[in-house]
This record gives sequence, C-alpha cells and structure tokens, in this order.
Amino acid sequence: MKKLTLALKGAGILTLTLLALRAYTTAKYRAQIHPVDDAPAERVAIVFGAGLRRNGTPTSILYDRVATAAELYRQGKVEKLLLSGDNRFADHNEPGAMRQAALALGVPDTAIVLDYAGRRTYDTCYRAKEIFGVTRALLVTQNFHLPRALMICEGLGLEAAGVSADRRAYLKRAAIVWNIRELFATAAAWWDVHVTRPVPVLGERIPIP
Repeated sequence: MKKLTLALKGAGILTLTLLALRAYTTAKYRAQIHPVDDAPAERVAIVFGAGLRRNGTPTSILYDRVATAAELYRQGKVEKLLLSGDNRFADHNEPGAMRQAALALGVPDTAIVLDYAGRRTYDTCYRAKEIFGVTRALLVTQNFHLPRALMICEGLGLEAAGVSADRRAYLKRAAIVWNIRELFATAAAWWDVHVTRPVPVLGERIPIP
C-alpha cells in the first residue's frame, strides 16, 4: 500500500507539473497568436509538418496549415513559405506533399522553400535559423500547437508570431489526443530549450533569398 500511495502521489505531482507548464505556456504566448487578417507582415512563414494520409496527401490539419500560409501569401503578408516536414523514408515526403498543396492553392514555386529534415517542432525551428538564415517569421499551425512552437523559437533566438490554422471543426477525439500529447510535448520542448539544447540534423546553409 505504501508503494501504491507513493506511486499515486508521484503521478499526481507529474500531472500537476505538466498541466501547470502547459497553462503557463498557453497564457504567456496567447497575445502572439493572430488570425490571418490580423497577422503582422514578415518575410517568411514557417509551416510545420503534421503527417500524411496513406495515399501520400496531407492530413486535414496539415492541409489547413498550408492553406493558411497560402492565404498569408495572397494577402502580401509573407514573401516565402518555408514548408518543413519529415522525409526520412522514401514513401513519406511531407515537404513534397505540402509543396503540391501550396502550388494547387496558387502559391508560385519561387515562393516555396522546402525543409526535408523537420522531424519535430524543435528541429524545424532550429533549422529555420541555422540552415535557412531565418531570424523573424510567422509560425503557421493550429492553436493547440502554437504556444509550444513560439516557446521553442523564443528559446532559440528566433523572433516569431503565430498564425492560427484552425480552419474547420476537427474531430473531438482527435482534438483530445492532440491536447493530451501537448502536455508531454511542451515539457519535452522546455527541457530541450533550457537544458539539453540538442543539435538536429543540419547540413549546408541555404539562406532564403
């Protein structure tokens, strides 16, 4: 019983810590999140990967991120879209699928830059600065994800504002899973930024012209 009590106490403390960190991050960065029409102008919009369907096309949340970035481009609020995603496997090319979606939405190829090693949010933000020379940007993703993305960019010295890509009502069970995942992902991101500072896959610098 003592072991069980200690385990329950430990689980309770962990849960409260995760909830507190998530609440703090959400509150801190709320003012930096905008709808498209109110977003500030920046040269680059960073669009984060979010998985592909079995047929290789973007998931609904990924498509909405690309569509939001395309809208920013049409409104003249950004000049370049940095589409960042995972391409570790031959049959999983997130940046390529994002590019096809952006082209179909009217974004010219000259305004598109692809990052094939954006395996996670931290990697995308790190590489945006170190590989592509981005020092200021708009971050395009859903509201549940923006506080963590903004925290990471701030910690890495990249000035950013967030643009909400919530363009539809998503499935409730999916939203629950995303928000639960964010509890752990936010804590992991805080640890990466403030403690370990891991270096992701890098390579030759390709500054965005």
